[in-house]
Amino acid sequence: MEKSKVYFTSFKTSYTENIPQKLRRLITTAGIKTIDFTDKYAAIKIHFGELGNLAFLRPNYAKVVVDLVKEQGGKAFLTDCNTLYVGSRKNALDHLDTAYENGFTPFSTGCHVLIADGLKGTDEVLAPVDGEYVTEAKIGRAIMDADVFISLTHFKGHEATGFGGALKNIGMGGGSRAGKMEMHCDGKPQVQQTACIGCGMCTRVCAHEAITVTNKKASVDHNKCVGCGRCIGVCPKDAVEPGDNSANDVLNYKIAEYSKAICQNRPGFHISIVCDVSPNCDCHAENDIPIIPNVGMFASFDPVALDVACADACNRQPVIKGSVLDDQRTCKHAENHGHGENHDCGEDGDHFHVTHPDTNWRSCVEHAQKIGLGSMQYELVEI
Repeated sequence: MEKSKVYFTSFKTSYTENIPQKLRRLITTAGIKTIDFTDKYAAIKIHFGELGNLAFLRPNYAKVVVDLVKEQGGKAFLTDCNTLYVGSRKNALDHLDTAYENGFTPFSTGCHVLIADGLKGTDEVLAPVDGEYVTEAKIGRAIMDADVFISLTHFKGHEATGFGGALKNIGMGGGSRAGKMEMHCDGKPQVQQTACIGCGMCTRVCAHEAITVTNKKASVDHNKCVGCGRCIGVCPKDAVEPGDNSANDVLNYKIAEYSKAICQNRPGFHISIVCDVSPNCDCHAENDIPIIPNVGMFASFDPVALDVACADACNRQPVIKGSVLDDQRTCKHAENHGHGENHDCGEDGDHFHVTHPDTNWRSCVEHAQKIGLGSMQYELVEI
């Protein structure tokens, strides 16, 4: 398979070029201007950060991309889909409040924010994909309505997928609530009885009569439930919760197939910023100290090659003392692992696997390559 080009630049600056200017030069050199943006809607998929988390990308990075798209005649907007879990981005109103509070306003970025799957996470498009696990991906409508798709990713660790890179940002981030449920589990929500008030909102949106309310408590019949996730979106008390029973590898396979559903049949471009590499996702309402030093900025037309290049660059970095990765490597509680005192658990050289030993990030990129989304082989072009 032919190598894909991945362009890279460090965060090192000069008196004549700051980081935003350097990012602009990077993505221009990588070829973003070869895309026809004239009178085209360009979705820029980004993570706005959960309230309380400070590791998410600054809006300044988004403005560089937005400005360039607009200069090329395009109509840019920043977008993400609502979350499956309870938090500050579970519906479009809370999500917008969070985006604005974290600095993503039209004044700072030069464009508007659209929550792609609507008010309650149910505004979706069924996007066909020739996958082994998914045949119709449930994608936020605004993302699929766009003519051009751009991902702008904060590259960091992740407790379920190993790291959160371009594919995670695209596939999981682009899925509606029902799509996220399809990726995360077998699609069977459950009701937390102590939180349920028996209002019946979930029964009214269930098209399959899978939910009943008895003694002011709702319950889900998993024999009837199809896992659409709409009951999660309408519950006023967040009492309806998704299951979480798929293996991490299967989760990664589905993320790859959702990413293909989003990227196929239209122009796309992908950017990853490797800074503040926290051990966990920006969906957390907190962030730990970074596990490695800041690396730089990467760009490519190939999201698979981009993820591999970022991971390789991270794995060449030293470990930050006192980080979760440092704790995992030194096995301070060695007795729990069957090792001697101060045993080094970091022999495999994979910072993300050591940080979260139950994960295997390679399963996502390997599957993405298998289904034709991109190549794991890359040529790194440093500017």
